[in-house]
Amino acid sequence: MHSTDGRVAVLGDALIDEIRTDEGSTDHVGGAGLNVAVGLSRLGVATTLLASIGDDADGESIRAFLAEYDVELVATINPLGTGRAVSLRVDGEPTYVFTDAAVARGLDFSSEQLAVLGAAPVVAVSSYPFDDPALTDRLLRVVGGDPVRLVVDPNPRPGFLPGGAAQIADFAAGFERVAASTLLVKIGDDDAELVAGRSLDDWQEALLAAGTGGVLATRGSAGASLVLARSAEGTDRHDVTRGISSAEGEVVDTMGAGDATFASIVASLLAERREPGSVDWSAALDRAMDVAAATVRAPGALLRLPR
Repeated sequence: MHSTDGRVAVLGDALIDEIRTDEGSTDHVGGAGLNVAVGLSRLGVATTLLASIGDDADGESIRAFLAEYDVELVATINPLGTGRAVSLRVDGEPTYVFTDAAVARGLDFSSEQLAVLGAAPVVAVSSYPFDDPALTDRLLRVVGGDPVRLVVDPNPRPGFLPGGAAQIADFAAGFERVAASTLLVKIGDDDAELVAGRSLDDWQEALLAAGTGGVLATRGSAGASLVLARSAEGTDRHDVTRGISSAEGEVVDTMGAGDATFASIVASLLAERREPGSVDWSAALDRAMDVAAATVRAPGALLRLPR
């Protein structure tokens, strides 16, 4: 039995990234949900990951990796096995083809998972199948009420939405329904284009108007912005914008930048919930940008701490 008290719960994908290059193929433990959970642990936050994996060798690799970084796993066993994302690098940027097992990443909401979710002060969601109405309804029933505890990165990668426009519309509807019950959502330029069909700024304002508590908008080379609809005192909204941080060395791999930024802001949200008014959000976004800058200067998606 896993401990639950005070641990952040992360819901999302855990899979094997199969990276193919001209030199050959290598396997790495990955997945957006897993990256966020490990990132939070590296930032000093006790974390439990809820994810779907297979009862197979790849699943054992994921379990061992999470244990190495002190992340507890409460798994849904996927009958299709552990998912894989076959990654091709084009000009340094990853493109993905997902196996059927990776797409079938829903949770069974076992009694152990429900205990973890019930005790979590914050529930972070990354790469959830919002196109599945039943799973979206279940998420809202379990953690969508008062107090608001959800933070969400929709992470709508095209490979998870092979059904085209109809499936994308279902995903958008599910995500936006959940977003109205969140402390904060993270969105990016690519997300806005794929899911919302509008500019990032327009989507941000629409989400805030619909009830989202805050929006972390990642803007690639332009950095990121953070908008909190309500301050700690419940008054005016709070807007912060930061450019990307400088750091020693060349940019090696941008794959983990968004997950690292999200994890850093989630850690700050947790601190704010434990001690309201304790977080300087300008400094928090600075830290998140510093973490992202360190992360992209090493291969892979593992969150790296700034020097």
